[in-house]
Amino acid sequence: MPVGHSPSRLASALRYLALSLAALLFLLPFYLVVRNGLATESDITSPEWTLFPGTVHWDNLGELFGDQSVPMASSLLNSLLVAVLQTAGQLVLGSLCGYGLARIPYRHANKVFYAVVATLMIPAAVTFVPSFVLVSSLGWVSDLRGLIVPGLFAGITAFLFRQYFLDFPRELEEAARIDGLGHWGAYWRIVVPNSKGFFAAVGVIQFIGSWNAFLWPLVIGQDESTWTVQVALSTFLTAQNINLHELFLAAAVSIAPLVLVFVVLQRHLVRGVTESGIKG
Repeated sequence: MPVGHSPSRLASALRYLALSLAALLFLLPFYLVVRNGLATESDITSPEWTLFPGTVHWDNLGELFGDQSVPMASSLLNSLLVAVLQTAGQLVLGSLCGYGLARIPYRHANKVFYAVVATLMIPAAVTFVPSFVLVSSLGWVSDLRGLIVPGLFAGITAFLFRQYFLDFPRELEEAARIDGLGHWGAYWRIVVPNSKGFFAAVGVIQFIGSWNAFLWPLVIGQDESTWTVQVALSTFLTAQNINLHELFLAAAVSIAPLVLVFVVLQRHLVRGVTESGIKG
């Protein structure tokens, strides 16, 4: 065996070792959540630690969804509805705005773009109270419309799509216009089908952000029927007697949809980040 191959093999082994350790550290919180969620209170608080409890209590799931004080099932459905609709709205409105700023000739396009970018510099805390006053005046407090509508558009989404469309091949759009398509036809039939990776990447990011939102749903969802899963989780922490295994199991259940979305769209997510030119 050539001696020159030894350093490269050693470097490769160290790299895999470092990645394996990083993966274990990353998976450790998930393991703890699942382990404690399927254990009893005594197993969680016991000074003698075991990798898994002596008996896996799958009945904890029934206890979690049967808890009358925390509407876990309806909270999950509310979070799913809010996240899906907000993600769809941001993809449609953000991509249309970005495409218009990048491709449609308009003498004030740069001014509009700078105005959109300026909104990114405004802290969310500054607009929180005015947004609440507006939603309240519309009668949308304790209403899913108050949770969904304010998040249908975001300046960051329009900015990302505008930057992406600036690098989109113009030749494809010019060929579409030769075939008689206008801006809308070129956008819908040419640009969107060839930008699925970027749409998926932005969609995953927005879905995760919407799913994990807490402060706005806490303020707007004042009735149990409009709680999202994050608000439902917070009730376990504010109760006088904390039910540890329900808290951990509820956290595991709330994470599951995000893991599923990431696994399903992982290939598109990597492709979208690569196409966007985003660098770490």
